[in-house]
Amino acid sequence: MLRESGLLLVAAAVVASSCEKRPPEPSPPPTTTVVVDKPTATPQTASTDASRPTVTSTEAAPNRCMKALPDEPPTVPPPAASCPPDPVFGGVRLPRGKVGFLQAADGISIDVELATTPEQQERGLMFRTRMPENEGMLFAFDRSSVHHFWMHNTCIPLDLMFVAEDGFITGIVESAPTLNDSSRSIPCPVAYVLEVNAGFSRRHGVKPGQMIKLPPRS
Repeated sequence: MLRESGLLLVAAAVVASSCEKRPPEPSPPPTTTVVVDKPTATPQTASTDASRPTVTSTEAAPNRCMKALPDEPPTVPPPAASCPPDPVFGGVRLPRGKVGFLQAADGISIDVELATTPEQQERGLMFRTRMPENEGMLFAFDRSSVHHFWMHNTCIPLDLMFVAEDGFITGIVESAPTLNDSSRSIPCPVAYVLEVNAGFSRRHGVKPGQMIKLPPRS
């Protein structure tokens, strides 16, 4: 779920089901570098700011900002034992589209709900207790930025894929635990974030550096 800034009115909070705040976004790293955990080439330091992740330049993905996955996958957490009740009777229906993982191991495509407004993005997948493997939610933003997400009132564990405007996967936050307010992000500007079930990325061979086919913007 996206963390947004500003205070919401009490009435709006009941309808939108959240009062999230987004912390100040850091300046994005240079787009001519690749952010990696384990460089595959001799690194050339691009920043001495200790508050930022290590930024190195490699030949694997030139001129792209990207954060590689660790070698070992994290443990997939279970769904929440209990979920807060949805204050919106019947839930919220969103427009739908398709996302294709053409470079994934199995070339899977999934149906996605499209969260395009601030209200839809604030709510996200809150109060859900299950989601089919071939479904997800795509957050489409007006501009590319470093976006921060949390799992407030979110009862199913998720993988969060951070995707550039052209469909390039810059990084994946794996197995975000339920009902957790910690901020999660990838230090690269993106125009989309795709939420799928936790463990989806590894099960289908999806990784940073791949391209995905996005639905058209309305």
